[in-house]
Amino acid sequence: MTEIYDFDRIIDRSNTSSTKWEKYRGRDVLPMWVADTDFAVAPAIQQAVIERAQHPVYGYTDPPQQLVELLVARMRELYDWEIDPRWLLFLPGVVNSINCAARSIGKPGDPIYVPELIYPHIGNVPALTDRISRPIPMCWRQGRMIIDLDWLERQDSLPGQLLILCSPQNPGGAVYRRKELQRLADIAERQQLVICSDDIHCELILDPDRQHIPIASLNPRIEQRSIVLMSPSKTFNLAGLHFSFAIVPNPELRAGILRARRGMVPYVGLMGYTAAQAAYESGDEWRRQLCAYLAGNRDYLLAAINAIPGLYAAPVEATYLAWIDVSGLGLENPPSFFEAAGVGMSPGVEFGDKSGMRFNFGCPRSRVVEAVERMHRAIENIG
Repeated sequence: MTEIYDFDRIIDRSNTSSTKWEKYRGRDVLPMWVADTDFAVAPAIQQAVIERAQHPVYGYTDPPQQLVELLVARMRELYDWEIDPRWLLFLPGVVNSINCAARSIGKPGDPIYVPELIYPHIGNVPALTDRISRPIPMCWRQGRMIIDLDWLERQDSLPGQLLILCSPQNPGGAVYRRKELQRLADIAERQQLVICSDDIHCELILDPDRQHIPIASLNPRIEQRSIVLMSPSKTFNLAGLHFSFAIVPNPELRAGILRARRGMVPYVGLMGYTAAQAAYESGDEWRRQLCAYLAGNRDYLLAAINAIPGLYAAPVEATYLAWIDVSGLGLENPPSFFEAAGVGMSPGVEFGDKSGMRFNFGCPRSRVVEAVERMHRAIENIG
């Protein structure tokens, strides 16, 4: 009999040093900002961590062979992508991996293509690695916000230039279609680009008729020009355990990342490996139920937000992060306005667009409802 998981459960995260909840400590503000969820971790993962913690030695840990085999099998089963175990690199986070990739490709002063609307840790990569940001404009396709491939195709080629992709897109939650990824791959081949693809939300596809496709899985040519980054941290709510992996088929790119991390980026810790292995071994039914629950949250949120004059939320195909256009309200300082109303969202200016706010609906539905009601009351009182 299939176990039914309770995503409606309210869990008190106070006194846990939670980054998400500490931000508004002592204030009546619902934290709907940073991308972690308020759901209990899958029981199988909890049990695996508890059992490993009972061993009295917590030393340095190599990647477990069983985890490597799980990842190879997972890429085959989910994406029909055959990967070589040697392509796998393990790092404590996707952001670390992106910065290592940026440092290893090109030289200081080189440009890096970055989506114009993107989460801040990607937006900051060029400056942190002494490169120059070349923002790729966003465009709307079938109600989804994706990078503008027409614009990209018109740019002059610079062999070896890095392009950072976020797939699914954060913010906005667009799932890239095969045809779009194939076109991007063709552009990358013609312009001799290297693509670093942040696929951290790839297992949070909310619509059953949508499918995530790692760009490197399209063909052997783009495979050699790609760095694909994944992690169970967003899907299985494991951000505090610092585990991610990079799939880097090209040996030169792989060696470059290893050089860039040397002495700077720590190795993955014991509990990160333990939790990841349990997630990929035993967490799929929990994940399926999570995605169904998040789809319900999404459906409620979009209908409720789009019924409020002055707000617009675009369709969200993946992730638990909605992008809300608040420009119709004419607010001077949207983050402060909504915080005063008791709702703490991520400010759009941090993502490159001050007209929007990012809303995290990865929490019990009752909290989503309360947040929307607070927003609605505040907007009704404008003027």
